[in-house]
Amino acid sequence: MCGIVGAVAQRDVAEILIDGLHRLEYRGYDSAGVAVLSAGHEMQIVRRVGKVKALEDAIAEKPLLGGTGIAHTRWATHGEPSEANAHPHRSGNIAVVHNGIIENYEELREELQKRGYQFHSQTDTEVIAHLVAWELRTADNLLDAVQKAAVQLRGAYGTVVMNQEEPEHLIVARSGSPLVIGLGVGENFLASDPLALLSVTRRFIYLEEGDVAEITRRSVDIYDRTGQKVEREIHEGNFEQDAADKGQYRHYMQKEIFEQPVAIMNTLDGRISNGKVNIEAIGRNAAEILKKVRHIQIVACGTSYNAGMVARYWFESIAGVSCDVEIASEFRYRKFVTRPDSLLITLSQSGETADTLAALRLAKEKGYMSAMTICNVASSSLVRESDFAFMTRAGVEIGVASTKAFTTQLTCLLLLNAAIGRLQGTLSEQQELHIVQALQRLPAQIENTLVFDKTIEKLSEDFAEKSHALFLGRGEYYPIAMESALKLKEISYIHAEAYAAGELKHGPLALIDSDMPVIVVVPQNDLLEKVKSNIEEVRARGGQLYVFADNDAGFSEADGFKTVILPKVDEVTAPIFYTVPLQLLSYHIALIKGTDVDQPRNLAKAVTVE
Repeated sequence: MCGIVGAVAQRDVAEILIDGLHRLEYRGYDSAGVAVLSAGHEMQIVRRVGKVKALEDAIAEKPLLGGTGIAHTRWATHGEPSEANAHPHRSGNIAVVHNGIIENYEELREELQKRGYQFHSQTDTEVIAHLVAWELRTADNLLDAVQKAAVQLRGAYGTVVMNQEEPEHLIVARSGSPLVIGLGVGENFLASDPLALLSVTRRFIYLEEGDVAEITRRSVDIYDRTGQKVEREIHEGNFEQDAADKGQYRHYMQKEIFEQPVAIMNTLDGRISNGKVNIEAIGRNAAEILKKVRHIQIVACGTSYNAGMVARYWFESIAGVSCDVEIASEFRYRKFVTRPDSLLITLSQSGETADTLAALRLAKEKGYMSAMTICNVASSSLVRESDFAFMTRAGVEIGVASTKAFTTQLTCLLLLNAAIGRLQGTLSEQQELHIVQALQRLPAQIENTLVFDKTIEKLSEDFAEKSHALFLGRGEYYPIAMESALKLKEISYIHAEAYAAGELKHGPLALIDSDMPVIVVVPQNDLLEKVKSNIEEVRARGGQLYVFADNDAGFSEADGFKTVILPKVDEVTAPIFYTVPLQLLSYHIALIKGTDVDQPRNLAKAVTVE
């Protein structure tokens, strides 16, 4: 959720910290703060409510000089956005920044108050600062104090601790919330996301569960959960330097919508050869595992859950394998029966989604044949902890409302279906070729769809005064309607719901009147006539209809409702294709509503807490 940056260098680090926070602002933007140790070891702390720009302006008025510092941009979990609740938090000589949730903070707070500590915030993070300060009274050094404090914390956290009495040292601890160390020359850095450090390094060490590390200018020492010193692999980062640059686009979301043709091409690259899916590219031992699969359990959250819902139709109709899809936060807290020869598939853009990661760990105890992840971040916890990973290659996605991550997840899932179908003999060579060729045509088809941007922008004007909307779809277009409703909710704050169109008679028709916009996805397929009947049900009750259909579906403006007639595409890839114009609709409605498209209220990009 929140963003962390830290640095130990011979130069002044405030500018590096602020630049890193700007790059991480998509992870949290309620408040921000920075702490820097001066050359005289004075602790300088500045915190501001709102976005990083407010913090940057404050520091510009009174520069912070010093080579050791930590910084944080917050997404509130405990306590409202305020300067008092903003990080860093302090206890005497100790300053702390923290991502995650300390589940036992109330009992720790009560105990620390008995010991004489006063609390100045509503946060769980302040507990860490006081606890480290307490342990430091008897510890050999800050590292020892943090290790002793860490074993008392329950929950998910990534935390960085700085001590006024130990300049040029930072101690970091990871449990459930990602942290990465960036290696420089005579200086070292840390962050919750390598994106924050691209201006200073491309060499990274990813901390593992339970790790505690001591970082100085010239050294990085890492200790595992047992306190043993360990070595972690150094990764050479291959990231997009300009990922945080919007270029010609007004918003990151707009940029990422228009990047989808290239993102899908990147996802397909090397995964197809001679009209077949390259199964070796799916993951280590993938062929052996996929050949044995008799059931698939998909676990995901939010947009990724909607991708899983589309894939359920594909797995059963294309691969001939039964499939269940469940929200991760529900899956992990209910009793369930593991079916024989069952493959768990987790879907996540970040690979750090707390509930999805917990579901993976639970599934490992429940006898699943194997665990696979489809993810966008190769260094993430889901990738490291799964048996094999199929990377989406969407590139960095900064807009909180996911777009290209969704369409590349669907691309991977369709490739996976073709692979399983071939391995299990449910798909002929000709059928696999058909899927492969449809996927190869898809990037150009989406490129052609983007030319409808101005048409959809004009259509969005009808929503300027709307507070509610319904999305309808049948078959695999029902989860596309779900994803479209989610996008509209996320960025325009319009209350939107999605229904399987056949459910209209079972309650939702009561909502239809002349003020209710109803958006319907209607490709030409076997369910076309059924959907047309649902459209008539809405029209008969005065609903405002907006129909997204293809050339062969038989709609026109003469039907008395607004239509967007799209080019005909192959039925197997059409769900991916139809996602894009509906993303554009949500984007343009949000512009009209005047909301913060990239950083919608109350939301953050990577949900690393429950």
